Amino acid sequence: MVRTIRYREIADTVRHRIDEGTYGPGQVLPSEAELTAEFGASRVTVRRALDSLRHERRIDSRQGFGWFVPADPLPQMLARLETLDAHLAASRRSSERQVTGFAFAPAPPRVASVLGVDTVLEVRRRHLADGRPFARITVWCPEALGASLSRAEVEESSFIDLLDVAWGGAVQTIGAQLAGDEDAELLAVPSGSPVLVCRRTTSDESDHPVLMSEHVFPGHLTEFVVELSVSSSIEPSGLRLVD
Repeated sequence: MVRTIRYREIADTVRHRIDEGTYGPGQVLPSEAELTAEFGASRVTVRRALDSLRHERRIDSRQGFGWFVPADPLPQMLARLETLDAHLAASRRSSERQVTGFAFAPAPPRVASVLGVDTVLEVRRRHLADGRPFARITVWCPEALGASLSRAEVEESSFIDLLDVAWGGAVQTIGAQLAGDEDAELLAVPSGSPVLVCRRTTSDESDHPVLMSEHVFPGHLTEFVVELSVSSSIEPSGLRLVD
C-alpha cells in the first residue's frame, strides 16, 4: 500500500480548488485554523501544505490577509479623471455595481463643509471585478443635483455620466487603513487587514466642488500609478504629513 503523505494530500485538495475556481484570483483562503479543523490535521501540516503551494506560486500570503490566490493588481492612473468602470474595462475585467444604500440624509460634517450643503444623496455600493468584491464606494451628492436620480440609475452608471455637469477635475488623497468589520464583510477580506482608502472631491469646470466620494480597496488588489515626465523631480510628488 502506498502511504499518503498528509501535507501533500492537503496541498492537492487546495490546488484542485484553485484549478476549478472555488478559490479564484485575489480570493482569500480560509484561515489556517479553519483548514486545520477541516482536514483534521495539525497546524504544522497545514502550514507545510500551504508553503509548498506558495513555492509553486499558486498562493501567496501577506501580513493581515493570511493566504490568498495571487492576482494581477488593477493599475489605476492618477494623471486623469476616470471612473472605476473605465479602469476595469481597460484591464479587460468585467464590472458589476451593487448598491447597498441609497438615501437622502444630513451631510456628514466634512462633506457639508466642502460641498456647502446640509442634505445630500448618499449612495453606498460595492463594486465587483470578474464577479469578486473589489471596492466599497460611498458617494455624496448635493440634494438638488441628486433629486432626479433613481437607485436603478446609480446602480447602472456613474455620477460622472448621470449628472448634467461640465466636469473640471478632482483632488484625491490616498492612505492606508485597516478594514473594519463592515468593509471586511463587503470586500471578503479579514477584519483588520490592510486596505487603501481614497477620498476624492470632484469639481465642475468652475472649480466648484460637486461630489465627494470614498473608495476602499483591498490592499492586494489595486495599485495607483503616477506618470512622471523626464523633467520631474526624482522625489515622490504630492506628499504631505498626516496629523
